[in-house]
Amino acid sequence: MYNLVQSGKGFQIHFTFLVAELRGRSYQMAKIALILSGCGVYDGSEIYETTLTLLALDRLGAEVQCMAPNVEQANVINHLTGNEMTHSRNVLVESARLARGEIIDLGEANPENYDGVIVPGGFGVAKNLSDYALAGARMKISEKVVNFVTAIHRAKKPVGLICIAPTLAPKLFEGGVRCTVGDDKLTATAINTMGGIHENCTADEIVVDEKRLVVSTPAYMIGERISEVAEGIEKLVDEVLYMTK
Repeated sequence: MYNLVQSGKGFQIHFTFLVAELRGRSYQMAKIALILSGCGVYDGSEIYETTLTLLALDRLGAEVQCMAPNVEQANVINHLTGNEMTHSRNVLVESARLARGEIIDLGEANPENYDGVIVPGGFGVAKNLSDYALAGARMKISEKVVNFVTAIHRAKKPVGLICIAPTLAPKLFEGGVRCTVGDDKLTATAINTMGGIHENCTADEIVVDEKRLVVSTPAYMIGERISEVAEGIEKLVDEVLYMTK
C-alpha cells in the first residue's frame, strides 16, 4: 500500500494525504474517539504522539472527540528529574490539558456515536488504562477501556493503537491479533505471551490486521525523530479512516 515512497523527501512528507486523495475517499463524515491517559510520556499520554494524531485527523477532515477515564493516576512523575512525586492527579483532568478542555469522561461515552477509536501511547496506557507497567503479560485493562473499545470492535469499526498501546490488543480482541511495538523485544514477547502475534516494524510504518480492523505503529517505542514518528502516525490515521468506509 505504501510502496510508492520512492521519490524525494518532499513526496514522502505529503504521501499519506496523497494516498487519501488517490483512494477517492472523503473522511469528513467520520467521527473518531481518541482515548487519552493523562498528559506526559512518563505518567500519561505521550504529547507528541497525541498532537500528531490530532493533526493528521484534522488534515483528513475527520471529527475527533477526546475522552479519558475519570480516575486517579497510578502515580505522578516529575518529567524534569524522572522522580515520582507524592501528590496525586486525575487522568481526565490531566488529559484535558492535551485536549484544550474539549474532553469527556470515557465512562459516559457512547461507542455507537463513533466510527472508530485511536489510543496514543505514553506510560499512561500501561499505568492508567491498564496495569501492564506492573503486571506485564498478566495485566488487566480498565473496565471502561474494555467496554468502549470492544463495543467499537464488535460493531466492525477500526481501532488504532500507537506506541505501547498495542499491548492492549491481545486482551481486547480474539486470539491471534497482529500488531507491533517496533522491535522492542521485551514488549513483543509479552504481546506474544498474551496471545497476540507481534510483527517487527519501523517507526515510520504500520501493521494492519485487516481481519480484526486493528492498525498499529511503534512511534516512540523505537522512534528517535519526530518526523519518522509522524509518518507512522499519519499512515495509521489514514488507514483507520479508510476502514470506516
